Amino acid sequence: MPDVVLPCLDEAGALPWVLGRLPAGYRAIVADNGSTDGSPEIAAAHGATVLRVPQRGFGAAAHAGLEAATDDVVCFCDADGSMDPADLPLVADPVLAGSADLVLGRRRPTRRGAWPAHARVANVALGIMLRRRTGLALHDLGPMRAARRTDLLGLGLTDRRFGYPLEMVTRAADAGWRVHELDVPYAPRAEGTRSKVTGTVLGTVRTIRDMRQVLSS
Repeated sequence: MPDVVLPCLDEAGALPWVLGRLPAGYRAIVADNGSTDGSPEIAAAHGATVLRVPQRGFGAAAHAGLEAATDDVVCFCDADGSMDPADLPLVADPVLAGSADLVLGRRRPTRRGAWPAHARVANVALGIMLRRRTGLALHDLGPMRAARRTDLLGLGLTDRRFGYPLEMVTRAADAGWRVHELDVPYAPRAEGTRSKVTGTVLGTVRTIRDMRQVLSS
């Protein structure tokens, strides 16, 4: 069954629920990026494999988790409780069945407050740029996603910041992968946690900057 990479930075409030929602047989790899709230210890207590990733950056944590994975299929999922790991088979099953090479979960908010307005606007703009760059009919970068481990490593991903998810998609498109998008529920993140990517306007600006660099390369 697939390994699940969970990049983590101070997600102590969400991890028990997130790890408890993993489908049977899925193995959690929590790639901790310098948490100070006890997240690594909580993850280990709930059965996850924990990696300490000293290099700061979302991409650094995500890629370290990918390298540590051992299963043929690897999933990625946010660790803040905004996405339900019980939905992981939605993205993993097409890859397991061989009908897709990369599956992205398009976020569909379940209620008001799940997705801040500034983040939604940024996502629309990035979606337009992504479609122009790749020719793929995509609307979201899909933080819940799945692909085969050896294929992902073969893409030679180099971004170690917020541009990592976008670089994965652009390189997959350039390689002629079958990239599919499907809807997944998206809820407000767990109480007491905040997105390091889109939780603030500044975080959104940094994300757009990193992703524009990827699109221009």
